[in-house]
Amino acid sequence: MELERKTNDPDFWADSAAAKEVQSKLKAINNDLVKTEKISKEIEDVELMLELLEAEKDASLESDLSQKFQHLKKLIDDEEFNHMFSGKYDSYNAIVTIHAGAGGTESCDWAQMLLRMYMMWCEKKGWEARVTDSMPGDEAGIKNVTFEVFGDYAYGYFRAEKGVHRLVRISPFDSNKRRHTSFASLEVIPEIEEDTEVDIRPEDLKVDTYRSSGAGGQHVNKTESAIRITHMPTGVIVTCQLERSQMKNRETAMRVLKSKLIALKEEQHKESIAQIAGEKREIAWGSQIRSYVLHPYKMIKDLRTDFERSDVDNVLDGDLDRYVEAYLKMEAEKRTNAKD
Repeated sequence: MELERKTNDPDFWADSAAAKEVQSKLKAINNDLVKTEKISKEIEDVELMLELLEAEKDASLESDLSQKFQHLKKLIDDEEFNHMFSGKYDSYNAIVTIHAGAGGTESCDWAQMLLRMYMMWCEKKGWEARVTDSMPGDEAGIKNVTFEVFGDYAYGYFRAEKGVHRLVRISPFDSNKRRHTSFASLEVIPEIEEDTEVDIRPEDLKVDTYRSSGAGGQHVNKTESAIRITHMPTGVIVTCQLERSQMKNRETAMRVLKSKLIALKEEQHKESIAQIAGEKREIAWGSQIRSYVLHPYKMIKDLRTDFERSDVDNVLDGDLDRYVEAYLKMEAEKRTNAKD
């Protein structure tokens, strides 16, 4: 393979950015090959079991074949689904931030509910997710939280979720049991590592340390391990208080900062970051992408695709793939219509 030959070239690392791009492409190809080989092996197993059943009827073997076939179907469906991703960064890891919007304590609680939903979604997808920074609400929930997601096509999936999410429910914080509307927004950027040409000069950084506000026992109360880094030329601010080590928090914050700056560079000017991270729209009425109604009826509807479900508990427990699929199909149709 040509890419493998390039990696064996003595001058391969002379251009580190190009080398990392080749490695990234090679990794993606190898992953596809592994998946293809796995599907081929499953097909062979199904064909063998069919031959055995034709030779001799066996209820136990028939049951095993049915399970094997369903597993094969899921593998194929997953691969077809992955091929719907068309964005440049869709296969990358994701950096996700949830912001509570209009609604005070209600929206902080809604932001916490969204965090739980996305963490459960990550678990179902087999992705690793870890919170890097969080600011608790004054009374309940969270004002904002940032987490990283590591897994195949994490950004491709999560970019379908970026935007404002609206919740309608009977408030658990209202003694009169009135209905409240809450808002929270999702910002998503890809974690980009291969572009080393983004210029982050030490003199352009303002680094502040502070005490972590989350859980962590006596250590976080006594040590200023949390990090806030401000990139002065662009105004981009990143924070991290995940680790007890200030050095590790700084490493994570710098990785997030680099991804944000590369996203800015990709679009050539600061305002265009919205195309990657999601529009900076008001987190309130009229700007939502999805509506979660829990009272007076139960319905979760995506306002971009009109896809809706009434099994709200399953959705809030992380069953989101069908919403993403509807969004990707809509994108594909738009691309097709644009070509026509």
